[in-house]
This record gives sequence, structure tokens and C-alpha cells, in this order.
Amino acid sequence: MQPRLWLLLAAQLAGEAGCCAHQQTPGSLMVQTNQKVTMTCETKTSLSNKRIYWLRQRQAHSKDSHHEFLVSEDFSKNITYGRGVTQRTLALLRSTTRFTLSLMHVKPEDSGVYFCMTMGAPELIFGTGTSLSVVDVLPTTAQPTKKTAPKKRVCPSSSPGTRQGLHCGLVTLSLLVASFLLLLLSLAVAVHLYCLRRRARLRFIKQ
Repeated sequence: MQPRLWLLLAAQLAGEAGCCAHQQTPGSLMVQTNQKVTMTCETKTSLSNKRIYWLRQRQAHSKDSHHEFLVSEDFSKNITYGRGVTQRTLALLRSTTRFTLSLMHVKPEDSGVYFCMTMGAPELIFGTGTSLSVVDVLPTTAQPTKKTAPKKRVCPSSSPGTRQGLHCGLVTLSLLVASFLLLLLSLAVAVHLYCLRRRARLRFIKQ
């Protein structure tokens, strides 16, 4: 059996067994087409003398799902690429306990769950997985509408000039009313005098 076929078969069996020990971040992410994606895999112990594998599962975990071998790297930084994978499409970075996978110019067909994996003695140890979704347009979240409170009517404060004009208007109105009352009083006096003269004339004529 070819090494890659053996590896994929072992990965399938280990995935069904649910063996996960390495911590992957982020857990999930959504990016646009042609963006760069970076995910990390952290191990509990140093793996300076072991090979790290990166696999992809395109479908949700089921009997029909399977793992695709993408790339592997040993402690001497010797890299083995899977079918259709080149150094132009991904890059690797490793330390003793931290491994980084970067995908360049991702496409919608790159969507899936990515796993890091190491080979123990004898079990395979998987990472927790990073779910990647590549879309042409990121969905927009609707912003909640804010209720606008009714504005309170504020009476404008009168300026000193306005108060002075109002005072002058009241004085003028008072003078006009006083003049009108004086005119009425003068008219009443004149009418009364006229009536008195008429009565006196009538008495003189009768005599």
C-alpha cells in the first residue's frame, strides 16, 4: 500500500475514533475570495523530532466524508505536498510546539475543515479543527434601528434687546390708552356743557 493511501486510511479511522489533542485556532473563520488565511496548531509537548501533517475534510463528518492530504513537514523542514498543492498555494511555519498553515489566494473550493495531525506511538493525534468558509461576498449584518426620542420644545430665551423692545411697546400702548380715555372724557364734558346750554336757552325762550 502506498504511504499516502495508508495515511489517509489511518486518518479516516482515527477521525472516527475521535482522537483530538492538539489545539487549533481559530475554530472557524469566513473570508472573501483571494484572501490569505492563517491557522495555527499548538501541541502540549515538544514535537521537534516529529512530522506534522495538515489534512482537509470538505464535508461534515459522516461515513461518506474523507480527509484529503495537503502537506507535511518533518523536523528537518523537508516538505511533502499533496496532489495539486504547491508552495504557491500554502506556506508552513513551525516551532517546537506551534505550527502555522497559511493558505494563499483562497477560493470557494478551499472551504472545509482543516486538521493538523501528528503520528504518535502508535496512535494518530488530531487537532481540534479549523472550519474555513470562502465566499465571494461577505454577508452583512443588519444594524438595529434606533428609536429617536421626540425633541423637547425649548422656549427661546429673550435677549436684553428683546426685553427692552417689549418694555418700550408696553409704555407706548399705555400712553395710547391714556390718550384715548382723556379724549373720551373731554368729549363727555363737551356734550354735558352743550346739553346745559340748550336747556338754559329753552327756559329763556319760554319766559
